[in-house]
Amino acid sequence: MSLRKPQKKYLWVWGLWLLAFYSVWLWLVLGLGYWSAAKDHWPIALAMALGSYAAGSTPMGGGTVGFPVLVLLFDLPASLGRDFSFAVQSIGMTSASIFILARRQPLAVAILKGAMLGTLIGSPIGIFLIAPFISELWIKIVFAVAWASFGLLHLYRINEIAGHSGIIDFNEGWDFRLGLVLGMVSSATVVSVTGVGIDMVVYAAMVLLCRADLKIAIPTSVVIMAFASVYGIAIKNLTVGVQEGVFENWLAAAPVVALGAPLGVFIVSLISRKPTLLFVAVLCVGQFIWTCVNEYEALQLVGLMMALAAVGIVLLFFERLRTWGSILAGEAQSGQHYSSLGYDEVEPHVHSREERSL
Repeated sequence: MSLRKPQKKYLWVWGLWLLAFYSVWLWLVLGLGYWSAAKDHWPIALAMALGSYAAGSTPMGGGTVGFPVLVLLFDLPASLGRDFSFAVQSIGMTSASIFILARRQPLAVAILKGAMLGTLIGSPIGIFLIAPFISELWIKIVFAVAWASFGLLHLYRINEIAGHSGIIDFNEGWDFRLGLVLGMVSSATVVSVTGVGIDMVVYAAMVLLCRADLKIAIPTSVVIMAFASVYGIAIKNLTVGVQEGVFENWLAAAPVVALGAPLGVFIVSLISRKPTLLFVAVLCVGQFIWTCVNEYEALQLVGLMMALAAVGIVLLFFERLRTWGSILAGEAQSGQHYSSLGYDEVEPHVHSREERSL
């Protein structure tokens, strides 16, 4: 047995980030006179207090709450909800990611690198060639379907997902290619259309296929969503632009999510993630029902059946991943390729993903 040395933390880096962000925000609201705009949009700041906690403590970006609040509750265009998701997560998820990296939390680095490269390729394709052709109605439906499927998965598989320890240790080339495919496909489709989703896709593959511990899967999903959000909002600002109203809502919510998302990361390191995941899963299913009821007149029976069928197809895909993961887990364990996430000691021949990643 070999004892693992405690990882040195660099929380001062996160402190510098907060100092820089709040300095810029104060300059905007006080120096440039945007205080009234921020104050007038206080309801979204209140909503994002919950959204940012969910963003840091679950594999669901802050846009998971911000999108339905703006679109379903405030009855604003779905395209605004999408662009707001990119914008607000570029602060909240980035702040949470810096906090994660500063605390030296374990990450699936090879998958993360692949997903980042896939995002670099897929996001422009989706933003320019796919998203412009999706109507406001179907932006709502795509969002509702994706997160309802995710919520249902956790409602009936939560004990299994929360019970994983470590991660199947494939070779890094395999992990990188998996991340590349996941990043490219999800960023070109669901992320470009709704502003969220790559975190859910990467997380689902990690917990179902790689049998990843939540302590690895959730931080990895947070970091990739931060990258996708910053990249997505940069592309939009430099090219097609964002919807009117995004800046004002961002101005109100940004100072909340900059602290709320890291707070979520910290709190779930002290308590079980299971209650939070179950709570957010119920919200995900609830927003699907709300969307279908509110949009039934536009959807009609055929559209509703298509939405329900889409949820079923996504769940079948999740189950296929789980089955494949079971096969690979058996092979990996028999070949001693299953990494432990133990913090006290590890076998000399087992290479922990945490040690490689940090």
